[in-house]
Order: sequence, then C-alpha cells, then structure tokens
Amino acid sequence: MSTADVSTPSPILRFSTRRDWAARQVIGYLMQQAVENPRCLSLAAGLVDEASLPIDETREAVARLFADPQKSRTALQYGTTPGAEAVRKVFLRHLARLEDRPLESLGVSADRMVLTTGSQQLLSIVGEVLLDPGDICIVGGPTYFVFLGTLHGLGAEIVTIPTDEHGMRMDLLEEELARIDDEGRLDRVKLIYLVDYYANPSGTSLSTERRREVVAIARRWSRAHRIFILEDAAYRELRYDGPALPSVWSFDDAKDTVILAQTFSKSFSPGLRTGFGVLPEPLLKPVCDRKSNEDFGSSNFNQNLIATVIDAGLYAPHVEQVCDAYRNKRDAMVAAAERHFADIPGASWITPQGGLYVWMTLPDSIDTSFEGPLFARATRIDEVMYVPGDLCFGGDPGDRPRNHMRLSFGVLAPEKIDEGMRRLANAVRTVSGG
Repeated sequence: MSTADVSTPSPILRFSTRRDWAARQVIGYLMQQAVENPRCLSLAAGLVDEASLPIDETREAVARLFADPQKSRTALQYGTTPGAEAVRKVFLRHLARLEDRPLESLGVSADRMVLTTGSQQLLSIVGEVLLDPGDICIVGGPTYFVFLGTLHGLGAEIVTIPTDEHGMRMDLLEEELARIDDEGRLDRVKLIYLVDYYANPSGTSLSTERRREVVAIARRWSRAHRIFILEDAAYRELRYDGPALPSVWSFDDAKDTVILAQTFSKSFSPGLRTGFGVLPEPLLKPVCDRKSNEDFGSSNFNQNLIATVIDAGLYAPHVEQVCDAYRNKRDAMVAAAERHFADIPGASWITPQGGLYVWMTLPDSIDTSFEGPLFARATRIDEVMYVPGDLCFGGDPGDRPRNHMRLSFGVLAPEKIDEGMRRLANAVRTVSGG
C-alpha cells in the first residue's frame, strides 16, 4: 500500500474563545441579503439613500485638495494614529457648531480627539480597552444590535435597562446599579452605552433632563473606579423636526466621564468611513495604543477630504438636502404604516424625529425573530425584509421580547417603502390568521 492510499484525518480547527463569543453577529447576513436579493425589498439594511450621496460635493472637494500639491501629497501619505492635527482642528470646529458654542468654550482641544474608521471602530476599541471578560456594560433595551455583538465578542456581561419614549429610564438605572452593588459586583461595571439621538433601533431620543441625570449617576457610582458613558451620536445630524438636543457630553463639565462618538457616514458618505471621538484624557493613550495595533491611522485621504468639504462650505448644505430627503421617506413610512397596519389589532409604531428607523410592535403572539414564521413568510414569499427586534436586546435570548421589528427607510424610494410595508402587513396578516 502506498503512502498516498493512507487516509489522513484533517486537522481540527481551533479558534480563540473570542471568535466563539463573536459568532452571534448578524449584521453581515442582513447586509448580504440586501445585496444578493434585489427583488426582496429591504426595510432592514441601515444603508443610506443612494440618491443623496454627495457626488458633486466630493468631486469639488477632490479638485480643491489636489489643486494644492503639498496638501494632496500630505493627504496621500500615511497619517497618524489619532489623525492629522489640522484635520482634527477642522472637526473640532465642526463639533463646536453642533454644540452651538464658541470653540474656546468647548473645554477641550483637538488633542482630545481621535479620528476613526467610522464611529464603529471607536465603539469597538473603547470596548477592548475597558472591558475584560465578565465586566459589565449597561445598555438600553432596545439598543444598537451591532454593538451588542461587539460586547458578546469581548465576553462582557450585558445589563439591559428598559427605555421609554424619553430614552433610558434613569430611575431603573439607579436601581440596577444599587442591585449590582449589593451583589458586591460594582467593580465590574465599566461602561454605560447610550444611542441618544433618534436611536437605532427605536427612533427615540434621550430627553435633556435624562442627559444631565445620567452624567450625575455615572459620577455618583464611580467609587473605586471611573464608570464611563459611551455616547453614540451617529444620527445626531439627521434631525427632521423637534428640538435640537444638547449632547450628553456637554453636561460632563470635567470632561472625564463621557466618550463622545460621531460619524460622517450617515450625514455625508459611508464610503469614506470617517468618524471621530472626543475622549477623557486618561483614555487617549490606551485607545491610540490599541488603534495602532489595528491600523496605525485610519484613511488619511478620507479625513483630509471631509475636512476640505467642511472648510469649503459644502458640508452644511448637503446635510440639509439629506435631511429633506429622509424627512420625506420617514413620512412615507409612517403614512404606509397607517395605511397598511392600522387595522391589525395590537400593531403600533414610533414616529421618529430623526434618524433612519421606525420601531414597530406587534401582538405578543406574533414571533418576529429569525426562527419565527413571520420572518420566513416575509422574506421567502412576500419578498420583504426587516430586522427582528429581539436582536436589539441584551440578556438571555429566551428572555428577550420577540414581537418587535426595526424598519429602515434609508434605502428605498417612497413608493418602494409603501410597497414594502404593504408586503410586510400581508405577511403579518397571514401568520396571524387575519
């Protein structure tokens, strides 16, 4: 018998524990379905409206940037881990305008800013530098399911605080911190995570009073160590009506508690994948050290390009156009909900004042999860897709509510939104026997 005839078993693949923890992530599946099934109308993907992408503004900014040989060479060269100082100064002036405050009164310099590949990179790195396996991150219920996947990948314990129309319940946050303290585990609480503007997925915003209160709570319970607040303000600039809310970061007078994360992906272009964070001083080196291991600097060209867009006065008019487009699409989805779901007993939804999402609740008897009959019926027969709401809650999967849906109006045109909502309502009626 030759050596070639001997059957050799394949070696066993051995992955890290962190890989197993991260296996629950579903964003890739949802994005793939949106791309590979063009007939399936996606009310799931949080992609932006293609018609609003800034082609002309980007072309002009590139021309302006390349008109200066030195600036263009700098932009095409490697950058630095926190981002070029000149770009950070432009972004800091942009933040001052959002805060409606003079630059000199912000209380921080550009040295406290780190530029990232979208805000998602900052969320991930903050989790990595703060959370060991078994450490606690407090989140709202529901919350951004991609960050929940990040937390699972870190082996963190997720503690969920219920939310209402004004955001996370501060009274319940206090009660939960007291309970954790009574268990002798307050030392494991490292982070409070808030999506405070037109939240993904609920569309609600944290009220001004609760913004002030959460900073006070985090400081009050920071006994043996600092409990940080991670403010995910990704949708801050997508406001269609209602008041302009102050950031949670603005209530942190000492600037030692709140990590502010923002991005230009939603307001300008996701293809440029540029975001920024403003960090408490003790976190700057740990975050930059970890970031250096990943990329030693996000795209220097993209950062310089967006800085040029802002300096050239191209950014603000574009954001206004984007908000006009999304306001119309928001209105189209809410009108379609009234048209197609109003006669379904127990169906309700939240009308957001900004962002990209409508949060819909169905009767408890209708299972909206991946495993439920509604998802199968909607995607395979009615050809419409949504994000199951149970993905947006932390805790044991068996304890999560399974009668919610996150619906996105970001991608489809208004007439397609109406058709998608009609198909989804048909699927709901079919599985409910209505």
